[in-house]
Amino acid sequence: MAATGALLLATVGAAPASAAANEIPGVDEIVSSSNLTQIANVPKFGAFADESAYNSDLAFQGDHVFAGNYNGFNVFDVSDPAAPQVVSQVVCPGGQGDPSVFGDLLFLAVDAPRSDDSCNSAAGSVSNPAHWEGVRIFDISDKANPRYIKSVRTDCGSHTLTVVPDKADKDVYVYVQSYGPPANGSGAYCKPPHDKVSIIKVPLDAPTSAAVVAAPVLFPGTTGAGSTSGCHDITVYPELDLAAGACMGDGVLMDISDRENPVILSQVRDANFAFWHSATFNNAGTKVVFTDELGGGSGAICTANYRTNQGANAIYDIVGSGADRQLVFRSYFKIPRLNTPRENCVAHNGSLIPAMGRDIMVQAWYQGGISVIDFTDSANPVELAYWERGPLSDTRSVLGGSWSTYWHNGYLYSNDIQKGLDVLKLDDPRTNNARAIAFAELNVQTQPSYPACTTILRGRQNGSLTIKSGITCFDGVSQNGAIKINPGAGLIVFNSSLNGSLHAVDASVVSIVESSVNGSVNAPGAIIRDSKINGSVRTS
Repeated sequence: MAATGALLLATVGAAPASAAANEIPGVDEIVSSSNLTQIANVPKFGAFADESAYNSDLAFQGDHVFAGNYNGFNVFDVSDPAAPQVVSQVVCPGGQGDPSVFGDLLFLAVDAPRSDDSCNSAAGSVSNPAHWEGVRIFDISDKANPRYIKSVRTDCGSHTLTVVPDKADKDVYVYVQSYGPPANGSGAYCKPPHDKVSIIKVPLDAPTSAAVVAAPVLFPGTTGAGSTSGCHDITVYPELDLAAGACMGDGVLMDISDRENPVILSQVRDANFAFWHSATFNNAGTKVVFTDELGGGSGAICTANYRTNQGANAIYDIVGSGADRQLVFRSYFKIPRLNTPRENCVAHNGSLIPAMGRDIMVQAWYQGGISVIDFTDSANPVELAYWERGPLSDTRSVLGGSWSTYWHNGYLYSNDIQKGLDVLKLDDPRTNNARAIAFAELNVQTQPSYPACTTILRGRQNGSLTIKSGITCFDGVSQNGAIKINPGAGLIVFNSSLNGSLHAVDASVVSIVESSVNGSVNAPGAIIRDSKINGSVRTS
């Protein structure tokens, strides 16, 4: 393992051009909608610079980004998103290298047989019982010097993983997704059938005691699709005790009230889906966006040879309640721009953007670039923004493009397989108010909730205001008059000016972001960011 404090920021060029759906940009040419702009790029470096060292998934903690790679992971300081700083590079080979973080712990997925569990291991064989793959655990309390503290071997390794907090806050669980045992049964620790998930329990006061405590079979007998031999990815919504599993041939909705025993509530298949890859809930937990990774991520699926419902998203509503909840299909979405036959392009990893009152997500499409989608109307999703590089080569196929693109605290972060870490700014009146929300920690597959607006106000508001219940959200409001927030109610203020005092007692949330207040603020627990207060302030 090695650490570096160097800055490796690439020059960001002039504003990109926009492109029509039938116009394909040239090699390395950037095209985008006018509302989405790249503000920084950190090229691959060190042990990750080689073309075969693929960048993978992302995790976030405050001002730090953890960027996975098939050879380990990088830690970046993004306190200034326009100038990311390299904090450390941890070299510990074993694809895919998907990271998740929880407090002082980082979990790294290894889905390639290694000669042993060390960071100095060589490539191994699944047929050798002494070889290893699974989950590596690092102590990241010192982000400049992460320490490898524990490994946990899992059947068929860990293609992806999902962190699931324990309700008692004493442990954290790791759901391990893996698949693809050798059909001839030659795998020493990866044998068919493999219709299960390995569950690791990690005691927070003794993380080196982490161990597999359960391996529930999700598809016993013949209930799984013929191509299902495990799950590719599981997204959990811990606050709602729900999980959405993208399980190769099946999309599933699960109850995870018992963290060690997930129970399938609804199971769906789609003749247009080749490989159920990943899932995203909306904030209300009433919808799921599933992705289809037709071609396994290396195929050129964004050409005229494929339909708009192939290699696309499928949007499902969750209907019913309790144990009777079901997934009901509403629509497909696929980016409208064509790629060349040399560009791998298909639906891949994305996250919600916490815009007020709407269901909006950003998503990676490999060399198809980045797309921002509004799926508030489940049956009629609409693209709001896009950003794309041209092909990596016009003479050969090179695996590349954005592996994951996620929203974190006001910016979009993309881990490009070949080009490195990109930071982008989305400037759109439909999404700018998402900057009112900030997460201390974000693993996209462990979906957090954020305060949901019950009332959204805009423009001039005259007279005093009492918020009796629910959460009122100000987006570009000029408020003339005092504000009182009753116990249990809440207020989120973004890009607004308040001319009058604000008083809250036992409010569910008070957040003032990029705003001004001409008056006193008396709101214990309030969050005030990037704002000017002309008066006394009491938040504790």
